Amino acid sequence: MVIGALAGGVLGAMAPEAAQHVVVLGDLWIRMLQMLVVPLIISSIIQGVGSLGDIRHLGRLGGVTVAYYLITSGLAIILGMILVKLIQPGVGADITAAVAPLGTEAAVKHGWIDLLRGFISPNIFASATQGDLLPLVIFSLAFGAVLTTVGEKGQLVINIFEGIFAAIMKLVHLVMWIGPIGVFGLVAGRLAIAGGSEGIVALLVGLGLFTITVIVGLVIHAGISLGLILHLAGQRHPFTYMGFLGAALTSAFATASSSATLPLTMEGVERAGIRTRSSRFVLPIGATVNMDGSALYEAVAAVFIAQAWGIDLPVTALMALFIVATVSTIGAAGIPEAGLVTMVVVLQAVGLPLEGLGLLLAIDWLIDRFRTAVNVWGDAVGAAVVDRYVPG
Repeated sequence: MVIGALAGGVLGAMAPEAAQHVVVLGDLWIRMLQMLVVPLIISSIIQGVGSLGDIRHLGRLGGVTVAYYLITSGLAIILGMILVKLIQPGVGADITAAVAPLGTEAAVKHGWIDLLRGFISPNIFASATQGDLLPLVIFSLAFGAVLTTVGEKGQLVINIFEGIFAAIMKLVHLVMWIGPIGVFGLVAGRLAIAGGSEGIVALLVGLGLFTITVIVGLVIHAGISLGLILHLAGQRHPFTYMGFLGAALTSAFATASSSATLPLTMEGVERAGIRTRSSRFVLPIGATVNMDGSALYEAVAAVFIAQAWGIDLPVTALMALFIVATVSTIGAAGIPEAGLVTMVVVLQAVGLPLEGLGLLLAIDWLIDRFRTAVNVWGDAVGAAVVDRYVPG
């Protein structure tokens, strides 16, 4: 990805006219990702909700767990939005000659009534073809929840969607293999439009500020937000608790996979005194449902891309972004760069250009490691909170 971005930058700076002829490579790659969005969001959310088991029988254990996931994800997204609005990393990365893609301006001018109506669609198939993803998210949540209540037949359908999700992720992996070529075309084309070498400087400055914004947000969320929750709600000292999770957090940073780190996370929290009942319920679900780091990253990335394209997102668009970013992390695969896949969902839901992904891929491999470590830390904190508030 880095080589593709650098090569595209060199071509866009040195030969802008030639660079315009390779834009099609980036367009094709974006189309491949768009092709996978609808089956991905439906299958990921349904299998994610299905993994909770019968929602009628979750009781106190499930209720506290779900409440913790929603609260911490929401805090992460709000923090990310505040930081990206204050630092404004995308303003310095204006490489699009202030030209927003067709249709984007209209997409972000919805009022509150339009936002509420957007939750429900009379025809989810029409919404899918039009890229209107919010009603698909709502339907998938409701459908997945209902499936958990209809016994063996419902579980059979959940298993089918788990298989669909696994197949879609395999396709995503194949598309990511040719990602460097797509990034090459996207960066080269964008810099050619922006005016050559000046665009490279703007891009580097913007990406540098974007990286700083995300990492600062992750540190604040992990250290202050989750630290306070652990201290106040979990009644545990954050540094002492973190000491038991050293191996898990190191593994999360090294592998960028919360799923691969799950055994170490379970071992760490149990050595810290968390009951097996709590750890074995909270952590496996959290590895696919609770993604605080990814949620913060998606919020910052979406606003960053809007700033880079000169788009001012109104409050209603930010509300839609908050909802979709929160929900899209449900069922997100605990694998490297899974956040990029859900980013497609978030950008389409708010009406932002998917070409912005090309700006992020060159540095995503680094940020992914930080946000995965925060994801794992958030799961571990959740286990401590649930262990305290759920007796037995």
